[in-house]
Formats: sequence, C-alpha cells, structure tokens
Amino acid sequence: MAEGNNQKLKILYLCRILLERTDEEHKITMEEILSALKAYGITAERKALYSDIENLRLFGLDIIGVKEGRTYYYYIGSRMFEIAELKLLVDSVQSARFITAKRSDELIRKIEALTSRPQASLLHRQVYTAERIKADNKNIYYNVDAIHTAIARNRKVRFRYFNWNAKKEQVLRKDGAYYEISPWALSWDDENYYMIGYDADAGMIKHYRVDKMLDLNESKEIREGADIFRNFDVGAYTKRMFGMFGAEEENVQILAENSMAGIFIDRFGKDVPMYPVDDEHFKVTVKAAVSPHFLSWVMALGDGVKITGPDSVVEKVKEEINRLAKQYGKEKL
Repeated sequence: MAEGNNQKLKILYLCRILLERTDEEHKITMEEILSALKAYGITAERKALYSDIENLRLFGLDIIGVKEGRTYYYYIGSRMFEIAELKLLVDSVQSARFITAKRSDELIRKIEALTSRPQASLLHRQVYTAERIKADNKNIYYNVDAIHTAIARNRKVRFRYFNWNAKKEQVLRKDGAYYEISPWALSWDDENYYMIGYDADAGMIKHYRVDKMLDLNESKEIREGADIFRNFDVGAYTKRMFGMFGAEEENVQILAENSMAGIFIDRFGKDVPMYPVDDEHFKVTVKAAVSPHFLSWVMALGDGVKITGPDSVVEKVKEEINRLAKQYGKEKL
C-alpha cells in the first residue's frame, strides 16, 4: 500500500497499535506511538494524535491516559472480553474432543487476537492440544454449520454414519446407506457434540455424534417431529441418557447414604426429588435411560448407593453383575 494511502488510515493504525500493544500492565508513550506509526509509513503530529485518540474514545474505545513521573502513558482499559473469559474460551476449545487438533490451534490463535500481544502470550502458554485426544473428522465445522442451517430452514439432513474397528478403520453403518433425520437440537455432552433429531422411520428421538457423520447435506424435505419437540428440554434429555447411550427410560428408585447427596444434585440438579429414610440415608427417584453405562455409573459410586426399584431394573443390575463375574472367571452369584 502506498504511503499516501497509509496516511489516510492513520486513525485505524493508531487503533491497531493500542489494541495490540497495550493493556493495564503494558502502556505506551506518545513517542512510542509515533515510532510505531512511522513503521507503517505514517507521519503524524502530536496535536493530531491527541485529536485521534479523543475520536477513538468517542467511538467507544476505552483509552486511558495516566501520568507516571514526568511521562504520560496510554493503554486500553476494558475490552469486549476480559482475560479470564478468554482463558475459559481457550480451555473449552482445548477440552472439546470433537474439534481436531489443527482446528483447535487455529481457533485459539483467533481467541488470542481478542486481547493484547502480551496477554495473548499468556494464553498461548496454556495451550496443550497436542497431547489431548481429538477427533479426526476435520469436516465437523462444516457439519455443525450445515445442521444449524437445516434447523433454521426447517429441513431434514442426510448423512452417512461410521464406527471404528480394531484396525482403526472407519466402518460405515447400514452398509453405507444414508440416514435421513429431522434435526432439532445440538448438544455438547461428555466431551462430544451430538445432533438430536427425530427418526421418522423408527418413530422416535435419536442422537448422533457429529464427528462420526460423513457426507452430510441438507435434504429438500421438511422436518418432522414438531409435536414431540415442542416442549423438548435438551438438558433434561442429556441427563437421562448418561453418556448419550440410548436405552429404555425408567423411573429408578435409589437408596443412598447422605454423603452421596451432592453427586445426585450435580448430575440431576436441585429439583431431583430426595426424601430422608433415616438419619444416615435418603431415597431418590431419577428418570434415566437404563443402559449399561447408567448401571456402571451407579455401581461405581460404591456400597453407599443401591438401586431398589423397579424390579426390572434391579434384575438388570444382577444380570450385569453376573456378566462381569462370568467375564472375569467367577461362578454365577
């Protein structure tokens, strides 16, 4: 860009310098501003810069001027995101298994651009995506976008779905045939991203991991299942599914020691019905999909928790115990 054109963009470059180089702990003098502008091929007078700074303030930029000793300094005060908020965003991107390592690094670089360079370096020191377990499906960004678009346009989506085999190869389900589902929600649960939708052929709600979808595209058909999803609660659904493993939902009665109360509140929320039985125990009824994952969760809580009903669920517990005993070489209990 020619020097003359740069000169016309003086106030924009001034804004960039302040945003990139300053924060509460890193301030800049007028001499340093003049030098930074000169590096962009821009000459300026102090009086004109004072006017530009005031205009940027009127525009909404929180430029603070302070006098330290005999020198006057400038820096950006409040920003759209505080450094603590950016750290939360970085942590979320790092921990999201459904985002590939490459995409995670790219996203974090963009998050770093939302603060000053010195503070961005602090964020970057926290980046440890290389050793985390990450998805391999690089198209997940486009899948999420396509699903959001289909929901907004009230359309079904078509996709192929895969599992992994012992050779670490993708194996298409249904012999590679396409699924055609009405998408109604996206949920992030158990470190994975899920599409929750209505399967008209099965006549039921189903969910699918977005990172396991291939060749996803929007269908021309209008979504189905509106009546079912009219009062649908995504949060309640994910709590019942336990790791998003589907199974028949039942109201399960559990007897637990008082010390276990926090575990049930953390999982099911404060509205979960809990009633005292004696000085040391309470009973709780939870609605859950009674899958092996759910049973394992309960058993992992130890001898302070016991499923007491209904009888069909108690039988499933016994079957699971017997299966484990047989698997590890013990006689049937």
